Amino acid sequence: MLFINTRPSDRASSLTQALTEAGYQVESLPLLELVAESFSEALQQLYQQLEQVQVIVVVSPTAVEIGMCYLQQAGITLERLAHIQWIAVGKTTAQALAKFNIKSDAPEIENSEGMLQLPILRQHPHLSRIAFWRGQGGRQFMMQQLQQRGISILNFVLYHRQCPEISLKRFPDILSRIQRDQPTMVLISSEASWNYWQQLCGQDLIQAQWVYLVLGERLVKIMENAATQAGGAFNIIPLENLSASGMIQRINDWQGNL
Repeated sequence: MLFINTRPSDRASSLTQALTEAGYQVESLPLLELVAESFSEALQQLYQQLEQVQVIVVVSPTAVEIGMCYLQQAGITLERLAHIQWIAVGKTTAQALAKFNIKSDAPEIENSEGMLQLPILRQHPHLSRIAFWRGQGGRQFMMQQLQQRGISILNFVLYHRQCPEISLKRFPDILSRIQRDQPTMVLISSEASWNYWQQLCGQDLIQAQWVYLVLGERLVKIMENAATQAGGAFNIIPLENLSASGMIQRINDWQGNL
């Protein structure tokens, strides 16, 4: 069975290897690449306020890399942030923070909903100010939920997303080799990647036998609504995380129920 691995190029290799070893044919088609925003006066001003927050939410390894680089440019040392608690969107981001000797809390479900369930956000008695190290357009839902609780947000937009040019060129070739009477697995791990996937597919969004592995309940609902609007239905396998072993098990369970 064909599996389209849509993870960014720098995070796709371990999943591709595990899937290949499990007997899947894997095509790499990253739907997102992350491009750093320039260090601006606005970011400089945000960094000067960073000591005043109680929590820093970091949404990707890229946010760690760029955020730490700009922290140094702003003249802020990590020692000055020792009182702050850190949240990572998942294990990979937590590992990136650990390289800077930062211990962080990470959810089991690696998305906004999972982070909102962390005790640090649910039970902190005096939580009033949180910083987000994120990409342009990301984590809107999470920030809105926190603002509705009266929490002030320091919004560090460190990079923007775009669909890689190479994927735009490769997709027609992949599509031409798909057997339309056979299911094709596609990983969808964020709303942004789903939006780019829809743009790539066009009419083939409904016509091909896609089986989507989808991270988190909210994204599942977004895709179900998109299917209804398109006049069809999608085969969706919900995921709680992006571990290769869990993904393979979920695929096996789905095949067993056919």
